[in-house]
Amino acid sequence: MTYTDKEKKFKRFNVTTALPYANGGVHIGHLAGVYVPADIYVRYLRLMQEDVIFIGGSDEHGVPITIKAKKEGVTPQDIVDRYHNIIKKSFEEFGITYDIYSRTSSQTHHKTSSEFFNKLYNEGKFIEKTSEQYYDEEAKAFLADRYITGTCPHCRNEKAYGDQCEACGTSLNATDLINPQSTLSGAKPVLKETKHWFLPLNDYEAFLREWILENHKEWKPNVYGQCKSWIEQGLQPRAVTRDLDWGVKVPIEGAEGKVLYVWFDAPIGYISNTIELLPNDWGKWWKDKETKLVHFIGKDNIVFHCIVFPSMLKAEGSYILPENVPANEFLNLEGDKISTSRNWAVWLDEYLIDFPNKQDVLRYVLCANAPESKDNDFTWKDFQTRNNSELVAILGNFINRTIVLTHKYFEGKVPKLNALNELDKATIEEIKTYPQKIGTLLETYKFREALFEMMNLARLGNKYLTENEPWKTVKTDIERTENSINISLQICANLAVLMEPFLPFTAKKLQKMLNLNPLNWFEVGNSDLLNEGHKIEEAELLFERIEDSEIEKQTNKLLQTKESNKENNYKASEQKENIQFDDFAKMDIRTGTILEAEKVPKTKKLLKLKIDTGIDQRTIVSGIAEYFEPEKIIGTQVSVLVNLAPKELKGIQSQGMILMAEDKDGKLVFVSPKENVVNGAEIK
Repeated sequence: MTYTDKEKKFKRFNVTTALPYANGGVHIGHLAGVYVPADIYVRYLRLMQEDVIFIGGSDEHGVPITIKAKKEGVTPQDIVDRYHNIIKKSFEEFGITYDIYSRTSSQTHHKTSSEFFNKLYNEGKFIEKTSEQYYDEEAKAFLADRYITGTCPHCRNEKAYGDQCEACGTSLNATDLINPQSTLSGAKPVLKETKHWFLPLNDYEAFLREWILENHKEWKPNVYGQCKSWIEQGLQPRAVTRDLDWGVKVPIEGAEGKVLYVWFDAPIGYISNTIELLPNDWGKWWKDKETKLVHFIGKDNIVFHCIVFPSMLKAEGSYILPENVPANEFLNLEGDKISTSRNWAVWLDEYLIDFPNKQDVLRYVLCANAPESKDNDFTWKDFQTRNNSELVAILGNFINRTIVLTHKYFEGKVPKLNALNELDKATIEEIKTYPQKIGTLLETYKFREALFEMMNLARLGNKYLTENEPWKTVKTDIERTENSINISLQICANLAVLMEPFLPFTAKKLQKMLNLNPLNWFEVGNSDLLNEGHKIEEAELLFERIEDSEIEKQTNKLLQTKESNKENNYKASEQKENIQFDDFAKMDIRTGTILEAEKVPKTKKLLKLKIDTGIDQRTIVSGIAEYFEPEKIIGTQVSVLVNLAPKELKGIQSQGMILMAEDKDGKLVFVSPKENVVNGAEIK
């Protein structure tokens, strides 16, 4: 029986992980956010002898797949085949122990998704809408908002996306953009009518309020808070179909050229993968209330797994709902957001080339540094420190000392246990506390704390061994030496089981060294796991020091990536359409001086500036806060478009625009006269 489910005992556990998108490999952010915590949880449940299945797979539909295929001149199936195999291999190499890792391009998935859609469609659970959407006539495709760029109507950033301007942070609709452009062909898109089916999420608001806000207050604060925010803002109908030729075909008449929206079919992948694994017995894992369903995801998937997918399951009517969705935040790399497009990542396949047979070192560091409640940062220096100061100096050192001393003094055999002193008794009593202590933390998804407690058992062993000094007592008190080695070996045996969820490769090595038969979680916490006279193998180093040169190699690789991004990513934007001289003459651009500057509250990018334009002193709001400290730009002479129509930004009336240039690093710089001139001088 699990420690936290005593009141509500489940017969079985269905654990799923977010389906990684099959257009790239796996990096450390994926492992830390989703896959290592999930594997730790499942390994623990197996050691608790629970009935559990672990379901994973690749998400293989959607526009990004088709775009990548077009760029490479191959089919979407070629793309997903390549990356599905890369992802699957990476998970296997890092010990992620799925019962099945399948894919959404499988026949089973297409059939399951179609049947799910049809049931909701036949029961009238969808609403049908005709609307105008942007269409690329050259690419012959309707455009998702992210594949349309244009000028932001608020801050005039010319590289705004159809869903958001990343310069000023304003949420947009694609139709808000000035001079919209398709990123597929570069053509100007046109509005075209299209029909789609929507799931009316607003119909499920009352259900979600009760199910989440009232009945699942134990969920992690970041998950509960995001759900609460979405529900209280009011839910809107969400399209379940889209115009595309890659994906699960919409299985009804009049829907030719349409597929199920990837957000709709992807979570059904958990069900279809279970059907593939257990074709005759899958129902109890999804429809029996004695099954505990747990989704491990990243924070970008909270809405889909807590709001949308449960609404789909509720609409269908026969499925259980998740008991918990322990989503993590994001892991950054060396202070910068991980980005696959910029190659700012530590890829798992590259890691194994540079650090062969060190999967557990990375698993340890990612768990110890897991972004459980807030974004966290991975640095190579921290990686080295945790390996050398914790795995080598604490865990590895204790185990190595104990086994070496056993062979040195007792020919590799477990010595007998004599009368216990107070230190022996206290140590044995403390050993008993660790299985429940660690288990309770794992069951409440506190993996960092659980790992710390596992290491505390190794710390206890080191402290006990050091205080007993068997290398000294062997000459004066053999019974004392026998006790200290016996109890230290018992701690090693307990560690061999308790570390298995976190460090599976190391646990296997240690169990082999100790000649320890497989044990479950209920059998540990005891001081008699190894009998008197039991023969153990010779000591083998479980961890090695990582030298400065190895870390320098990794940091240099990242520096090269950063420099390469600067050189390769910069190119001048295309010239805009020609204008007449009279159009240019309408712009009144003058020199001005910044008199005051301050950040606009509750924004990251906006500065409120007071500028002497020579005509007057006026307020201008500018999206430059990321590049300049307010106090350092006071007195700077700038170029100002003074006759731009006033615009309200964050409640401030902005009267004009400062001219800026963007360098190859993406940094904004002022367009200023080379020599100081009088404020108000016209720029012609």
